[in-house]
Amino acid sequence: MPVNKIWLFIPLIILALIIYILWPEPELEVIVEEPLINHMEEDVVEEPLVEKNIVYVDVKGEVKKPGVYKMTEGKRVIDLINKAGGFLDEADQTRVNLAMLLRDEMVIHVPKLSELNKNDITTEASDGKIRINIASKEDLMKIPGIGEQKALTIIEYREREGLFRTVEDLLNISGIGEKTLEKISEYIIVP
Repeated sequence: MPVNKIWLFIPLIILALIIYILWPEPELEVIVEEPLINHMEEDVVEEPLVEKNIVYVDVKGEVKKPGVYKMTEGKRVIDLINKAGGFLDEADQTRVNLAMLLRDEMVIHVPKLSELNKNDITTEASDGKIRINIASKEDLMKIPGIGEQKALTIIEYREREGLFRTVEDLLNISGIGEKTLEKISEYIIVP
């Protein structure tokens, strides 16, 4: 009898296999989403590596922390000075335009109070004498007896040897003797 019972179970197993194989499986709804990155890549236009709205400005002179600063476009010199720690005590703030807009590659120099501004210096003293230590060729040529060549020689000597300390130092220049010095001394000032 045990053999007969096995034969009864075999058709049931075969029937179960047939039902399992033939029974339709429910279709799984597969949703494939495209990654958003692909769409974004199509819309993105490659930009150069230069950062927008950023300027690099070099501040020198009488500030607490001189150097090159990365600033946002539209900022002003006062913002740069503040970022550089502010002015030192010796800074001549009157010669810096604090309201000026910053530009890329700009250099801001904050001078000392004691620095001379070439625009503030006149080559003529209040008494009309020519300051030979700062006079240009044209200014020196205003002195009677000094032509273009002697003016150039005075400037070359001044650049090579340094500033004149006395009027008599002009005697070291070729072409200026004691007679010439007497003629021009009333028109010049040394210090």
